[in-house]
Amino acid sequence: MFHATMSAAIDGARTLAQMDELARRVWQAHAGGAVGDDEAQGLAERLHARRCGIRAGIVPVGIPAGRASLFPPRRRPTSPDRVASRDRRRLLACSGPMPPALAARFTVGQLAVLHIVAAEVVAKGLCGLCIDAIAARAGVCRRLAQGAIRLAEGDGLLTIEERRHEGRRNSPNLIRIISREWQAWTKRRRPMRSESSGCKTLHPTDTQVLHPRTTSPAKPLKKLPERQGRPHGSGW
Repeated sequence: MFHATMSAAIDGARTLAQMDELARRVWQAHAGGAVGDDEAQGLAERLHARRCGIRAGIVPVGIPAGRASLFPPRRRPTSPDRVASRDRRRLLACSGPMPPALAARFTVGQLAVLHIVAAEVVAKGLCGLCIDAIAARAGVCRRLAQGAIRLAEGDGLLTIEERRHEGRRNSPNLIRIISREWQAWTKRRRPMRSESSGCKTLHPTDTQVLHPRTTSPAKPLKKLPERQGRPHGSGW
């Protein structure tokens, strides 16, 4: 009787929650001795087949057919000028983004990526650029930029804070430099960047000289005292 009732209930179930409840009742009856081993095994197989059929009929809401995600497919960025990208990453790598002992572990492209990261950390305290922006500024591909940052993280030079969001696009990771040697190198090179800008200290003209605020009226001349002595034409 129980076997027939459960079989009908399994065939009439429409949701996975109902299937979980029926499976719980089957194994409770088996533990209580109401169902034998063969019957319990048959019901379990029936449950599994019905559960697979329910899962196959579930269609994610809002996702078009043939798509696995709500977000548009990622476009692979390409450089419009490969020669300019090559020259840019060589220039960034040769500018000394990190101490020579640390820089020897990385390639030219990886050093260019770490230069962009270090420049953002110096300017803002951390690097919050997305990986595509870092790769474009360094003149490398997206995969190489990811590998360079992960390699530096594995060497203990920086940390990566992921910012994931459920149901929507993730925010860019936050990168912080934790290597004391690298931090001292960036602090030592920071004044060199400002001194090499070519600007000089300006000394503007004092406008108070050209345009005085107040003008005082001219003072009247003092009257000279009359000369004492003989009058004019007295024969002297």
